[in-house]
Amino acid sequence: MDISVVIPLYNEDESLPELHSWIKKVMDTNGFTYEIIFVNDGSTDSSWDVIKKLHSENPDNIHGIKFRRNHGKSPALYCGFEKAQGDVVITMDADLQDSPDEIPELYRMIKEEGYDLVSGYKQKRYDPLSKTIPTKLFNATARKVSGIKNLHDFNCGLKAYRKDVIKSIEVYGEMHRYIPYLAKNAGFNKIGEKVVQHQARKYGKTKFGLDRFVNGYLDLMSLWFLSTYGVQPMHVFGLGGTIMFIIGFFSAFWVGAYKLVSMWSGNNPGLVTDSPYFYIALTMMILGTQLCLTGFLGELISRNSQERNKYHVETSF
Repeated sequence: MDISVVIPLYNEDESLPELHSWIKKVMDTNGFTYEIIFVNDGSTDSSWDVIKKLHSENPDNIHGIKFRRNHGKSPALYCGFEKAQGDVVITMDADLQDSPDEIPELYRMIKEEGYDLVSGYKQKRYDPLSKTIPTKLFNATARKVSGIKNLHDFNCGLKAYRKDVIKSIEVYGEMHRYIPYLAKNAGFNKIGEKVVQHQARKYGKTKFGLDRFVNGYLDLMSLWFLSTYGVQPMHVFGLGGTIMFIIGFFSAFWVGAYKLVSMWSGNNPGLVTDSPYFYIALTMMILGTQLCLTGFLGELISRNSQERNKYHVETSF
C-alpha cells in the first residue's frame, strides 16, 4: 500500500464528508493505493455515524477507531500509527485547514528524496493573533531545544513519515507536537519541511487555548530531560547534588574556622548557630544529599525499566 492517511478528530462531523471526498479525489487522480484511518477522539456529535457511513460506502479504504472518551491528539495518533500499513503515512487535521492537495508532493519527498519525515510549514496563516504569536514563540523555543533548525512549524498537523519512523516512536501524553524531536532521538535525522497551504476554518471552532501553549513548553522540558538524562539520571541529580554538598560543606567549614580564629584572637564571636551562613550551609548540604538520593532512585527505576535495552536497529546481517 502506498499511503495511509491518519486523521485524529474531535467533533468534526460537518467537515468529514468533504474531507473524504477531497482525499479520494487526490488519491484516484494520482493512482495511489491508500487507506484513510479516522480516529474519533470521544466526539460528542455525530462524527462516528459519519465515519461508519463513509466506511459502508468504501470499506476497503476507510477505517475507523473510536475512543470511549476524549483522550487527546497524541493517543489518537498512537492508535492510528499502530493500524497504519502504508509505505508513507500522512497525518492531517480534520477541520479542512490542511489541504489534501499537498499529499502527492509529500509522498514524493519521502520516496524520491529519501526524507524520513517531512513537516508542513503554514507560512501564511489565517488564524487570529492570539494563536499565531504564541505559536511563533513556541516554535522558536522548540528549534533551539531540539536542535532541528530547519523546522518552522513543529505543531503543523500535516506531516509525512516513512513507515519505519511511526513504527519506531511512541507518541504519548501531548507529545504529538514534538514528533520530529522524537524521530530525531530515534535516529531518523533526515527531516525536511515543505511550505503548505493553510486554509481558514470552515466549520466549527478552534480548540486552541492558553493551556495548550503552557503545556507545550512543559512537555518540551520533559522531553528534553528524558532524552538527555532519562537513561542515566544520576548524571544530572548526582552532579547537582555533589556541587551543592561541596559548597555547603566548605561554607560550614569556613563558619567553624572563623569562630576558632576569632577565639584564638581573644574575640567573642558568639555561637556558630547565631550566624545565618551556618543555616545556609546546612541547607545546601541537606539539599545536596537529597539530590544524590534522587539520582540513586532514578537509576534504580531506570535499571528496572522494560525499555532499558530497547534500541533502534536499522539493519543487521
